[in-house]
Amino acid sequence: MRILVDCRYVRFPRHDGISRYTANLVTSLAPIAHAAGHEVVMIVSDEGQLTMLPELPWELATSPTSPRELTIARRLNALEPDVLFSPMQTIGSWGRRFGLVLTLHDLIYYRNRTPPRDLPWPVRILWRLYHLAWWPQRMLLNRADEVATVSATTRDLMREHRLTGRPITIVSNAADPVEADATRTQPATRDLVYMGSFMPYKNVEAIARALHELPGHRLHLLSRISPADRARFEDLAPAGSLVVHEGVTDEEYGELLDSALALVTMSLDEGFGLPLVEAMVRGTPVVVSDIPIFREIGGGAAVYADPRDVASVAAAIRTLGDAAEWKRRSDASRAQAENFDWKRSAAVLLELLERVARRRSVSG
Repeated sequence: MRILVDCRYVRFPRHDGISRYTANLVTSLAPIAHAAGHEVVMIVSDEGQLTMLPELPWELATSPTSPRELTIARRLNALEPDVLFSPMQTIGSWGRRFGLVLTLHDLIYYRNRTPPRDLPWPVRILWRLYHLAWWPQRMLLNRADEVATVSATTRDLMREHRLTGRPITIVSNAADPVEADATRTQPATRDLVYMGSFMPYKNVEAIARALHELPGHRLHLLSRISPADRARFEDLAPAGSLVVHEGVTDEEYGELLDSALALVTMSLDEGFGLPLVEAMVRGTPVVVSDIPIFREIGGGAAVYADPRDVASVAAAIRTLGDAAEWKRRSDASRAQAENFDWKRSAAVLLELLERVARRRSVSG
């Protein structure tokens, strides 16, 4: 079986969420696929993406935002794939002669229609129009043989809104494995970490306001931030309580998590919540908004708060001031993180791809 993996959403020199998901999945998929006698070929749109990917056969294709995306399947037919896996749902499929598995990560932009800021303005306009109704999503997803998603929460929402008649398989996100220190104890400082964008639904304002009730605590904002957002958060938080990093490397991110009291996010909507797992795998407790997806990911390890109630956010963070409670949450976090593993996700994905290819082979 020849498997194509669409790696055109990989970003360099630094991953975003979709990029990391793609790179980790293809890295874990390749060895088990090869052991089963299958070939894995990566599709990239820029050779620079190869620096973020494993050493595997690859083919160059047009960008996923190119007008030629509508006809890309006809060009991919020449590679004679049995099945293609895309970490997104937007790859062109007109004229395809191969099995197709598409991925939908979340339904966030139906409730929060501000598009990602890094997209070209014509794509941003189309993005907003696309999310005004359910039928465009249904049309895209129903072009696939099967559909993947990253969580049971998103799968259930897809079913609730009848987004596809195709089978839906959970191919979970995960964190990179680390050597966690099981003897780790509560840090002497009261540093909090926030990893994520500053889109309105991320609700970072709630954390900034909560710092007024948390003397001695500092909030590290790790992602790149606009001057306007930075000024706004500095106005909301006590003077000197924000540490703005303007982006961090993976190594710096790990070091900050290892020394933090907690990772905190009060997002109002998510498709998974990868920073939770990235913190928990290191034994860093997480304080998160009480929404279904975080209940799924954080389980009994996380501390939950009402994201619209600043007092609730502050109270949840204060629970970790007790050393025994911090240690209990830290140990529970490492155990909870074991539920998310790239090798297991890759095994689920391979079974899905084999099923799709086998069905298409039987049918014709």
